[in-house]
Amino acid sequence: MSALIGKKVGMTGIFDDQGQYVPVTVIQAGPCYVTQVKTKATDGYDAIQLGYEDTQERKLNKPAKGHFAKAGVEPKRYLKEIRTFEGEKLAALTLGTALGASEVFNEGDMVHVVSTSKGRGFQGVVKRHHFGGVGQQTHGQSDRQRAPGSIGSSSYPSRVFKGQRMGGRMGGNQITTRNLKIVKVLADQNLILVKGSFAGAKNQVVEIVKA
Repeated sequence: MSALIGKKVGMTGIFDDQGQYVPVTVIQAGPCYVTQVKTKATDGYDAIQLGYEDTQERKLNKPAKGHFAKAGVEPKRYLKEIRTFEGEKLAALTLGTALGASEVFNEGDMVHVVSTSKGRGFQGVVKRHHFGGVGQQTHGQSDRQRAPGSIGSSSYPSRVFKGQRMGGRMGGNQITTRNLKIVKVLADQNLILVKGSFAGAKNQVVEIVKA
């Protein structure tokens, strides 16, 4: 198995063996439970479906209840299908198998973290695209410091080109941060500490994939 679902706990720092301070991000990686096993014989490809974080049964419809009952696990809030894993390990995974951080990751591994960036709402061009504003506060321009300025030509083409940088919704995008090094694995708490940072707020659900 080479991927897990987890949750961003926050950032802190630790000292390595050489006494150097290392900024790290703490991830609650699992426990995840195998809720479905797909094979080439039955589905045309090999994959497993993982469930993460318990949810209330009353929030599920009948098909979802049956799906979790067949796997023999409690209802889960998040489901993710994983295809990136070693073939020999697929045979060892059965419905209901629990996977923790130490069973998938080791210290020194490189991982990719797929997360959702913080939502910023509607933002103007200065914050969204780093515009510098139209002009100074002279010559009567008392309200143009953060304005976008002209957005198109005159008689030709008499329209605004697609992709023009304007104000709009910012953030809330899926971002993959690649090649983060696992500094420490706390097996008893299912925590992994990766060097550096990645996008997303605290408690953001993320996918951790081995590089």
